[in-house]
Amino acid sequence: MAVEWSGLTPEILLQLDRGSRGTLGAQVQATLRAAIRSGRLRAGERLPSSRRLAADLGLSRGLVQGSYEQLAAEGYLAATPGGATRVALAARPAAAAPPAPGPPSGPAIDFSPGRPDLGSFPMRDWLWACGEAARTASRADIGYGDPAGAPRLRAVLAAYARRVRAACVEERDVVVCGGFTQGLGLALRALRERGDTAVAVEDPGHRELARQVCRAGLRPVPVPVDEHGLVVEALAASGATAAILTPAHQTPTGVALAPERRQELLRWADERGGVVIEDDYDSEFRYDRRPVGSLQGLAPDRVVLIGSVSKSLGPTLRLGWLLAPPRLAAAIAEEKHRSDRGSPGLDQLALARLVESGRYDAHLRRMRRAYAAKRAALTDALGRHAPHLRLTGLDAGFHALAELPGGADEAAVVAEAAGRSVLLHGLMRYRIPGSIGRPALVLGFGDLNEPAIRSGIARIADLLAPPG
Repeated sequence: MAVEWSGLTPEILLQLDRGSRGTLGAQVQATLRAAIRSGRLRAGERLPSSRRLAADLGLSRGLVQGSYEQLAAEGYLAATPGGATRVALAARPAAAAPPAPGPPSGPAIDFSPGRPDLGSFPMRDWLWACGEAARTASRADIGYGDPAGAPRLRAVLAAYARRVRAACVEERDVVVCGGFTQGLGLALRALRERGDTAVAVEDPGHRELARQVCRAGLRPVPVPVDEHGLVVEALAASGATAAILTPAHQTPTGVALAPERRQELLRWADERGGVVIEDDYDSEFRYDRRPVGSLQGLAPDRVVLIGSVSKSLGPTLRLGWLLAPPRLAAAIAEEKHRSDRGSPGLDQLALARLVESGRYDAHLRRMRRAYAAKRAALTDALGRHAPHLRLTGLDAGFHALAELPGGADEAAVVAEAAGRSVLLHGLMRYRIPGSIGRPALVLGFGDLNEPAIRSGIARIADLLAPPG
């Protein structure tokens, strides 16, 4: 598809050699032919007017008009009286080996976990917040800001974390980052600088976390998770001096770290001088009971809490934050400065305005109701088609764990469902290679509507039956 430039006349780079023996007109023609043949200029694209191109190249207008007419006669260009001159000929691609067959088209019903309802992004509120940020931005806001983040957003995030997550934090302890992935990388590099070598990761858990630990120059150590959360006794025996946890709603099992385990974990951190990295990824969405307070609020000197708007608003914003102990906050901010000098300033101000205005809270209330309805659709569908399955992890978030009957082939269920245009994720993909455990499915429902959830479960009902 040709790009339609909105300016009165587009610009184009043509290089001429005035010391060459050939005429300048011949050079203009040859250069334009080469640009069209190579695909640098695509069919349908508009060229500068002859007057503009002549001025840009320091040539006479008649010479450029003559070049355009010659190329039009050869079929390279097309001109309309009183209109623009456009490229008429599509580039001929060089012969290439036939492409390898691509993956099959995406499944019609995708139960991938971790995806929020992308169609519910509060576009009107976000546009309002962007307008407010642009309208009220100062000269300083437009320049290079503090790498740790805009002071206004850091103050808003600190107040929000105290109010909603029972955090113990001040503005100086907040570092704004480009989402959870960057935030984790910053924290891991700061830990490496202080001398840490091994970091515990949950098993089962996101395998990407272990890979990110490796990329930071540290060694990942898998620690098992049971029905009460991370097994702290195993953590103490692992030799790790830092740990990455999802304590409010463990990924992927959905369990919350039990109160006694929380106390054990914090005693471990005190005794070992350890650091806990708390992934606060979907704490806004709880249904059956009151929200679980953050670990950071219990031990602000031992916990780095990482949050983002990827689940609450949308991943495309790439905005997150770290609440860090003062002794680590400066090191994390320095890592942020080395990485990219700071996240986009106007987007930070827009998020601050969105939260301050109450529109962010209102959006979360709407989404809590929407996800609760989707959650009910999933439990109803499984209750009808597979009542024997044990469903856990539904206290919060927008994924659940469905334990398959004993003897079930998890991989075969996932493969057969894909053939029916239903994409499932097995629990095995969250386990450290070599780990074993009961087969289960991780069912995400955030980005599906209720009819799709019911239809998807109905299509695979026979796959969920006990083997026999």
